[in-house]
Amino acid sequence: MTTLLEVQALSRDFGGVRAVDKVDFSVNEGEILALIGPNGAGKSTVLNMVSGVIPPSEGEIRFSKQPLTKVAGYDYAGLGITRTFQNLQTFDDMTVLENVMVGMHTKSSASLFSCGMNLGSARKEERLMEERAKEWLAQVGLSQLRTSLAGSLPYGKLRLMEIARAMVAEPRLLLLDEPAAGLNHTETADMSSMFQKIRENGTAILLVEHDMDMIMSIADRIVVLDQGEKIAEGTPREIQENPRVIAAYLGTEEA
Repeated sequence: MTTLLEVQALSRDFGGVRAVDKVDFSVNEGEILALIGPNGAGKSTVLNMVSGVIPPSEGEIRFSKQPLTKVAGYDYAGLGITRTFQNLQTFDDMTVLENVMVGMHTKSSASLFSCGMNLGSARKEERLMEERAKEWLAQVGLSQLRTSLAGSLPYGKLRLMEIARAMVAEPRLLLLDEPAAGLNHTETADMSSMFQKIRENGTAILLVEHDMDMIMSIADRIVVLDQGEKIAEGTPREIQENPRVIAAYLGTEEA
């Protein structure tokens, strides 16, 4: 199995506090890896470093063997890495379709001049981008809402729209920060099925999530953090039976 993402000795300091301390893990092609842990364990901080939102204080991050620590976050999509955020990042005054098309900025080759002059090449490219966005809206079940303003959608639909926007760029690695937050049971089950389809199509997924039912049903492997340190790694079954993980979540002494 080919390793897609490598994280080695990743650390992050905020002032005098070490939020993440020498964390190691990898993500293989076509794999779902979950990053879990109690509140304040450092999960979102790790995801923010992996996605280029914040730089690490120490450590290495490699994607397809290419170091990422000096790559600007806005260049990640061009490399094949896209993400969603814990807090929704939407353009409320744009339609659902337009929001998803924003995710294809790395696929655009039309110049500012051709777009401004509305030349045929620019129009053709926009049509192709629109069709691609419609395909992903169909995948997440939002076809009928494509002309609606994003600001009119309920929370669960916006979550799906964000995933469509992330996937329209055809990433090799999708990063998700609590995608099931605020969703009901049915919405969570539908999202789990969608993640399985995404993985089957060859895109690897690294996600931070608190919904253990979702994690145990879709993850190939799980990495557990506690107080900024990695305390366990393994299959869902191994994690469920790990004494250190049980202690971290339940506050009991380690067996």
